[in-house]
Amino acid sequence: MAKILVFNNASNKMETYIRGENDRMPYNVGNTLTVREFRARSKSNLLWTDRTTMETWNQFRKFYGSSIPVGACFKRIWEGGHGKQSQHYAGTAFDVGQRLPVAQREKLRKAAHDFKRWSYVEPKSISPTWVHMDKRFGTPACSAGYPVLKFGSRGNYVLILQDALNALGFITGAPDGIFGTKTMNEVKAMQRAYSLPQTGVVNCNTWQAVVNRVVGLGKTATVIG
Repeated sequence: MAKILVFNNASNKMETYIRGENDRMPYNVGNTLTVREFRARSKSNLLWTDRTTMETWNQFRKFYGSSIPVGACFKRIWEGGHGKQSQHYAGTAFDVGQRLPVAQREKLRKAAHDFKRWSYVEPKSISPTWVHMDKRFGTPACSAGYPVLKFGSRGNYVLILQDALNALGFITGAPDGIFGTKTMNEVKAMQRAYSLPQTGVVNCNTWQAVVNRVVGLGKTATVIG
């Protein structure tokens, strides 16, 4: 069984679901995305995504009109396997079509572009043997990647931050997606440890300091969940 945290973009609240591997993901319609497919190669039984991503998948699956083989969706940041500020760590990205013949995969890639509701569809030059699409949100703190976070922020990116801080030994408690006082204090402690201004705000420099140390680090003794 997996514990799945879902940020409800409409209500600005975090929701919790318990689902089996063959159950559909929360907000999924038609059982087109199971927990097992969303998890892919992640070993974690704590997963997360957001409502908008799931609903966009539903709309795209209907737009495409046939089954879509899913290769990778979610990883926790310390598991690595993707870039430094990958949307896979936020649970908002899909790598699909790896097992399709080339012609079908290109049809799927064209559909992802034509759909126009994904935030980003990766160019074929970067991912020639799969189709990457994601539904990121927020204004990036750097030229790309994750948004600025501060006290009161909520959502998937706060989950990434809390998970990363825990892995690095700055214990925020179990990831809950809510940037409260404990998370702010641990951000300041991390900033002090890494010789950054102790603002408690996670800007570009702070994100870079965190992800450069935690991506692919592996599950440490201080990871929670």
